[in-house]
Amino acid sequence: MPQYRQLAAIMFTDIVGYTALMGNDELKAFTLLEKNRQLQKPIVEQFNGRWIKELGDGVMASFNTVSDAVHAAIKIQEDCTSANDFELRIGIHLGEVVFVKDDVFGDGVNIASRIQSAAKPGCIFISETVNHNISNKKDIKTQFVKEELLKNVSQPVRMYQVLFAGSEIIVPEKQVTAVIENSIAVLPFANLSSDPEQEFFSDGISEEIINMLAQVQELKVIGRTSSFAFKGKNLDLKLIGEQLKVSHILEGSVRKSGSKLRITAQLIKVSDGFHLYSEKFDRELKDIFDIQDEISLAILNAIKIKLFGKEKKSVLKKYTDNVDAYQLYLEGQYYVSKYTPNTFMKAIEYFDRAIEMDPNYSIAFSGKAYCYMTLRDIFGLPSEDTMPQALKAAQKSLDLDGEIAQSHLAIGRIKLHWEWNFKQAEEHFIKAISIDPNNAESHVQLCMCSTILGNKEKAMKHSQIAISLDPFSLMNLFMVTLAPFSFGEMEIVIENAKRMVNLDSMFFAGHFWLGYAYMLTGRPQEGMAALGLAVQLEKGPFTLSFLGTVYGLMGDTLKAREVIKQLENMKGNNFIGDVYTSIGEYDIAFLYYNKAIEAHEEPMLWKKPFFASIPELQQDPRTSKLLDRMGIPY
Repeated sequence: MPQYRQLAAIMFTDIVGYTALMGNDELKAFTLLEKNRQLQKPIVEQFNGRWIKELGDGVMASFNTVSDAVHAAIKIQEDCTSANDFELRIGIHLGEVVFVKDDVFGDGVNIASRIQSAAKPGCIFISETVNHNISNKKDIKTQFVKEELLKNVSQPVRMYQVLFAGSEIIVPEKQVTAVIENSIAVLPFANLSSDPEQEFFSDGISEEIINMLAQVQELKVIGRTSSFAFKGKNLDLKLIGEQLKVSHILEGSVRKSGSKLRITAQLIKVSDGFHLYSEKFDRELKDIFDIQDEISLAILNAIKIKLFGKEKKSVLKKYTDNVDAYQLYLEGQYYVSKYTPNTFMKAIEYFDRAIEMDPNYSIAFSGKAYCYMTLRDIFGLPSEDTMPQALKAAQKSLDLDGEIAQSHLAIGRIKLHWEWNFKQAEEHFIKAISIDPNNAESHVQLCMCSTILGNKEKAMKHSQIAISLDPFSLMNLFMVTLAPFSFGEMEIVIENAKRMVNLDSMFFAGHFWLGYAYMLTGRPQEGMAALGLAVQLEKGPFTLSFLGTVYGLMGDTLKAREVIKQLENMKGNNFIGDVYTSIGEYDIAFLYYNKAIEAHEEPMLWKKPFFASIPELQQDPRTSKLLDRMGIPY
């Protein structure tokens, strides 16, 4: 039977009180069904939807876009209200579903159905995934309603109400949230300058305050990625606090005109919305460092955290006295946040210009090292074009200042991912965390290092810390999932993968991890579908090789060889080796693995669980020799 899997917005509707009506007046109930069909079907078609089926008094439809689904739901409710014959409950969820002939199956269908059941009469409830996808649609208004554990759904679902003309506004339920008392999220300061190009400056001020506060041991500080996820969304601060699980939020604005600065900052207590601190600064640009110090100290004072000695010196540390160099550094960081190969190259240009103005600007060197390492590890640029520059910049940063976390993080990444000196890498990551305990990436890297060294407890601990500090960072979540995968904790892999898909359904890694975990837990059809979707979203050797490997392990040698042909035109000996392993051609596989080690291909560091899953490789002495060459305990 032909079937295919895709992402779809699933909408369920249900007539309120229909069961009781059916018991009292069967003829009227059937008449109502026909009215409901005549009302809904044209609207579903108008908004490019697909009428799937009727389930008693319920209707299921699918849409290719979330906005079409929500607009259709609003139109249905508005027309239903004007008809005044009956009320509907509507629920919408975005997820992976399987289309089989004229029907749809999967978790996405189940969740949409449960959300509809939880909706109040006359209302539209949507999942957080749907809400995230329509957050930039100015014509759609939503509000958080509740978080609830739904039947046959493993994780609690956060539900939002879509507001439309005449809809009842549901009072959000109070949530019992595990919040650390001394915790804060610094939202991106609004750019009120007449020049929109100054956005880098307002973003940079926010990030600098995050970095300053992050060095306080007693304070949990949410990372940049998660705090900036709320940029421009104008959401209620209480809801933001609940999502990030923090007790305090700092927000503000920046207006820059020539050498003149106006900065406002407000510290709000999430539980009651009380302003603990509010200040406006009208200063000169040269005073920017003093302003940041004043804001940071005022925040700590309001939260009743006192700084002493080394910690106070660390928080108030200035990395340069040159304001022009500082602005160039902020602009470099702005381009780093865009996370593309081109913007990383642009960031390097700004870091170099900052270094020209201040040759002792250590943190600019570490920023440069980060860019080159990421260009190699994530975007696949050749090692010869990236590693010499990364190593030189990281070492210079460390030589200039060994007491900043970024220097140790930069050199640690090189020790781990390039030199494969895991013990030294671990020492640098531990040092980075001792200086800046809130730096999520340091915990990510220590998690990965501990995974390679076989220290499960440490790896899983720092995996959870990293997720807690930056819960919306897809890349961090992608990387720390290596820990549960390596130690066989497939339920955690699936949980992390579903979180990635919920945060961004177009991010390939969520589907990749989901597919791989399904394959290893006896769900091959679901695994193949998820891996196929990952390949569609990211047509690189990483995802393609896993698909080819799965073909081989399932006995489809012909398709596996087709993948090998495609991989031969791409970079990565290790990827080709995996597919040859899957079809049992181990001699050729080991030739490719050894070439990969000679080229220091980073994915080789994560082969141990794969090797362990192949009985023939477990018994092959060449496997232990491979791991020995990399310094990985067998």
